[in-house]
Amino acid sequence: MSDLIHLNSWPVSDVLSLLLLDKTTKKNIVRAENSPMREDTLRGAGMIRPRVAKELSLQAERTRKTAEVFTPAYVCCRMNEFCDGEWFGYPEPFNTLTENGWIPKSEPIRFGEKRDWKEYVDSRRMEITCGEAPFLVSRYDAATGEPISLEKRIGILDRKLRVVNENTREESEWMTWTVRAFQSVYGYELQGDSLLIARINLLLTFTDYLSARWNRKASLKELKKIANIISWNLWQMDGLTGSVPFAVRETKETQLAFDWLAEEECTEPAYERIPCRIMDWRADRSVEFGK
Repeated sequence: MSDLIHLNSWPVSDVLSLLLLDKTTKKNIVRAENSPMREDTLRGAGMIRPRVAKELSLQAERTRKTAEVFTPAYVCCRMNEFCDGEWFGYPEPFNTLTENGWIPKSEPIRFGEKRDWKEYVDSRRMEITCGEAPFLVSRYDAATGEPISLEKRIGILDRKLRVVNENTREESEWMTWTVRAFQSVYGYELQGDSLLIARINLLLTFTDYLSARWNRKASLKELKKIANIISWNLWQMDGLTGSVPFAVRETKETQLAFDWLAEEECTEPAYERIPCRIMDWRADRSVEFGK
């Protein structure tokens, strides 16, 4: 399980600084206790543990404080299958569901006359409070740590990449639509360590599919492009306020305060929360989340 979240080996090592970046503040993402996640410290540790590898007492504490609970892969599959069934207009388009699992369908995904595969790849999807992003990508079962083979993966992005594989022939076309698939999936998370793991999981998903389809490693340029998309689309946010956790900025207006000893008025700077920004890739501009 530890090999899944290794920081000092390819490809994570090459783009770790990008994966740590908060695009709104231009600083690094932070831990939930408001301590910055420093690249040198992480590289010194070499590993970052997913929830399933943490002590049970720590898991229980985070569940109690932040309601952190990770969903088993078969539940993620059922929920994603239901949503896709609504989109496609027929049930179980990707997998045949079993009592506690699923069987991938071997035939290419069927599209109706009114929708096509490009529309599906471009359709925007978001995992709220995403944790390690088990609904977006399924490199392993977040509840058990068991790896999941490429052909059995059931995440939202995995499904899009399967469709890209089935409908492209040239590598350049495959890369174009793979990039668009990454641009179409979003997620936010409060816990900085979980967010970093989620970002790593998406990056490794890219290299997994590239290697399987084209039998090669990603170039540094390709890794940076995908990592930049990931750091925009998976962002750190307090879901209750829609703002960057633990971050405030001074406003132009000031608040009145009273110095009771001097019996005179004075002014104090006023502060406000910093709203999160995400990227609208089709419009090629960042926007404030929720507006």
